Amino acid sequence: MATSPESQTSWQDPAAVELMLDELETWAVVGLSGDRSRTAYSIAELLQRRGKRIVPVHPDAPTVLGEQGYATLADVPFPVDVVDVFRRSEAAGEFADQAVAVGARAVWFQLGVVDQDAFERTTAAGVAMVMDTCPAIEWRKRGR
Repeated sequence: MATSPESQTSWQDPAAVELMLDELETWAVVGLSGDRSRTAYSIAELLQRRGKRIVPVHPDAPTVLGEQGYATLADVPFPVDVVDVFRRSEAAGEFADQAVAVGARAVWFQLGVVDQDAFERTTAAGVAMVMDTCPAIEWRKRGR
């Protein structure tokens, strides 16, 4: 299904991006493992350098970048602000639903990850969401 430029713009609402980058501190990174060659690893490193706490969420629950991992979002024993999803589009929606269920304040689908239905469900639940972009890109756009 093709998407209109207007839809894509709403997926990257500047207010939602600013909220996540500037105000929210604890980022659960879905799909983060200890594999340094994966994009999730380099973005988690960037988040840490920018002062964010990262929480690896991966079925193997590895400790990554000094942070204890958890097998699922529901296993994380403290509140998370942002759920950052590194999964294919067809698998990502369930993590947006889980983010809403655990009380996250925001969901971020990485570059190339798009699920319009998940976006509509998540934002209808009052949870900020962006899709098809990356924190590194957004910080660069803002000259930071």
